Amino acid sequence: MASEQLKKHLKGNCLGRGNAATYQELAQTFRISEKELQRQVNRLRKKQVPICGGPDGMFYARNAGELYDTIQNLKAMAAGLKEVIASLEGSLKNFGEVQDGAGPDS
Repeated sequence: MASEQLKKHLKGNCLGRGNAATYQELAQTFRISEKELQRQVNRLRKKQVPICGGPDGMFYARNAGELYDTIQNLKAMAAGLKEVIASLEGSLKNFGEVQDGAGPDS
């Protein structure tokens, strides 16, 4: 599936939060896995395509407010991941010497 097909579909059929489609629905529509759908969404977002997500699914932003909400949710997720990473890095000291080149720089 080309990212452009997904973009066109979302813009034409899922414009605004009220028209959100679930990952499962979109994956079935394009006959791809939900993981591949996520990859495609991320590719589009990196190209500044305003694809939003929420409890009801994915949608193409209708306005700046919808986009802002998605940005805030992603920032919260990133902060949570950063905290988990720091905690796991702190837990490394409980393992002593790292073996088999499996250290944090590997």
